[in-house]
Amino acid sequence: MIGSGIFISPTSVLLYTGAVGPCLVIWAACGVLATLGALCYAELGTLITKSGGEYSYFMEAFGSIVAYLFSWTTVMVLKPSSLAIITLTFAKYASTPFYPGCTPPLVVTKCLAATAIILIVGVNCFSVKLASYVQNVFTAAKLLIIAVIVGGGIVMLAQGKTENFSKAFDSPSLSIGGIGLACYNGLWAYDGWNQLNFITEELKNPYRNLPLAIIIGIPLVSVCYVMVNIAYFTVMSMTEMLASPAVAVTFGDRVLHPLSWIVPLFVVFSTFGAGNGSCFTAGRLAYVSGREGHMVKILSYISPRRYTPSPALMFNGFLAMCYIIPADINALINYFSFAQWTFYGLAALSLIVMRFTKKEFHRPVKVPIVIPALMVLVSCYLVVAPIFHEPALEYLYCTIFIFSGLIFYYFLIYRKVKWIIGLMRPITMYLQLLMEVVPPEKTE
Repeated sequence: MIGSGIFISPTSVLLYTGAVGPCLVIWAACGVLATLGALCYAELGTLITKSGGEYSYFMEAFGSIVAYLFSWTTVMVLKPSSLAIITLTFAKYASTPFYPGCTPPLVVTKCLAATAIILIVGVNCFSVKLASYVQNVFTAAKLLIIAVIVGGGIVMLAQGKTENFSKAFDSPSLSIGGIGLACYNGLWAYDGWNQLNFITEELKNPYRNLPLAIIIGIPLVSVCYVMVNIAYFTVMSMTEMLASPAVAVTFGDRVLHPLSWIVPLFVVFSTFGAGNGSCFTAGRLAYVSGREGHMVKILSYISPRRYTPSPALMFNGFLAMCYIIPADINALINYFSFAQWTFYGLAALSLIVMRFTKKEFHRPVKVPIVIPALMVLVSCYLVVAPIFHEPALEYLYCTIFIFSGLIFYYFLIYRKVKWIIGLMRPITMYLQLLMEVVPPEKTE
């Protein structure tokens, strides 16, 4: 869960809130919202113990059309763009120390991001155990850099560096849309609270471990994120933070010199680990939707030697490479969040629906119905408010893309047009031989 967001989002959250106080309030509110959303997902994950996250829940609650639109949007846009954002952050922090006082050239950032994508996909294709080992190692790096930044902030506060908090709430009036855009960027840092739901089938004792991970993990991350932002403000004014190309690097230069190189190094480790986790779950969603016939068959195939869904992982990596071309992290986050929170709202709604349509299902975890209802309302706000605040054609394009999946659904799944399926068969066979993969066993 701790990845690129806490190192890239503070500037954008501050930009849309306009002051230190509202900025910290947004970070805390995003933590509360992520916790409530994760509690809903804890019930969903223990109610339907299938991998695939929202895809499996939408199949049960709304049927195949909504599930297909989710898998279409997530496989084609959400997961690849998430990996693109993370690797661009990785590249930004990896290159910034070599360009002191200026922004690294875009070509350097893009090349580094592309290299990271290739490495991450390679690791995940090679071995599940290796991917898990990499995740464990880089998780330790994440925790270490967060501890270093929080510790440095505490030292600065003890030395009386509190001038940036003196007028914390003196800011221009906040707009409804501005709060929504600030939440987009803050919630991007918390994104990952639903990742375990994509691999529920692979969890040991999900009835116990899934809710336990949520209850312990997310509040702890929330406290860390607020403390990291407080640490940033002890050494940077609003103007300085908004002008910084990489806030954690600026913090390290001012607090940890001559050991300031530690910060960009461990941020690189942190973002690489986050990218590894994103790639791991993306492959599982494409695999599950392909297994159900909602994606081309080759995406559901696995390597008989490595036991990894390598076609799905490679496809996700290829799309992520395409998304790093614009190299606009903030734009990617805004449009990613617009689509993502549409489906988060539908997931909360599916929980409410199944309370009435699946009454006989065993529920090891059951949250008060007011929590998913609140999540539905908040999701509607987060989807609609930014459009009114900053209308952009890109939101329309995003909506059109989501519903364009209906065209493919009609011809490939509902009608099963024979000539298209016949055309795909030799392509699937060729790719199967090329990548040395086989169909999975059918699971009901």
